[in-house]
Amino acid sequence: MKKLLTALLLGTAAATSALAQAWPAKPVTLLVPFPPGGSTDAIARVLSAKLQEGFAGSSFVVDNRGGAGGTIGTAAVKRAAPDGYTVLVTSLGPLVIGPHLMKNVAYDATRDLDYISVAVQAPNVLVVPAASPHKSIADVLAYQKANPGKMSFASSGNGSSDHITAELFWQQTGTSGLHIPYKGGGPVMTDLLGNQVDSSFMNINTALPQIKAGKLRALAITSAQRSPVQPDVPTMDELGIKGVQVYSWQGVAAPKGLPADVKQKLHAGIVKALNAPDVKPKLLEQGFEIVGNTPAQFTAFQAAEFARWKQVITERKITAD
Repeated sequence: MKKLLTALLLGTAAATSALAQAWPAKPVTLLVPFPPGGSTDAIARVLSAKLQEGFAGSSFVVDNRGGAGGTIGTAAVKRAAPDGYTVLVTSLGPLVIGPHLMKNVAYDATRDLDYISVAVQAPNVLVVPAASPHKSIADVLAYQKANPGKMSFASSGNGSSDHITAELFWQQTGTSGLHIPYKGGGPVMTDLLGNQVDSSFMNINTALPQIKAGKLRALAITSAQRSPVQPDVPTMDELGIKGVQVYSWQGVAAPKGLPADVKQKLHAGIVKALNAPDVKPKLLEQGFEIVGNTPAQFTAFQAAEFARWKQVITERKITAD
């Protein structure tokens, strides 16, 4: 009986190993928990094309399942088989912000996913319309202190990266502004360009074309160092505003229990794709920073971000509605 059990266990291990080595033996779904057209969708499509090249003969298909701030699609990945054929490509929202904003999220972001890699990150930049009287952060702070709660800060929605960056900015400077949430970044840009709102902490890759066109003025950036694509824009730290270092990021995860061999293959494929000669320069030009960290590093990063934004959301009493 003991010999039979041993043989069965060895046979199962061999079959599992063979399955992992064969990956990908059928189409892989890159599930994006947002509608098409945003930064996360764009990164997913870059990865899809390059992974398909890297794993010749295999298919990597993007599936957009938006809703509830990305939590619906993320829950679908949690429920999928941990075999490497359903992969999540997401922003920080569903992983470190949504669970603190929404009730009854159908997954535990700290336990239900295997984290593969943060693909890219991009800082936010405080922008105002070109016609704005505010020429610097000093102007903004002086106005807010003289007119508490009057300067409008537009965001792509309650609890979004641009919203919580504004909340962090107010917290760290002892000021207050007027938060105006929109349903997405497109309407924010329209009203900024139309001088309907005073400012926004936009993702740099979103704001960059209009900054270069002279239609928006960048006052400060939330990165650790100045951005190569906007070297004249000072960081918050340089301006004496500490604790407002914020990045939006896109990462890749999978259902918990992904086989180690599959995880290694997927991670290697992602890093290779991001650093491809026809990919990396284009991403850098758009303001993205290539990350490509390890599963262990992403796991630790997710835990730190989860705790950080829980504290901000709790202290600032931010809600999803």
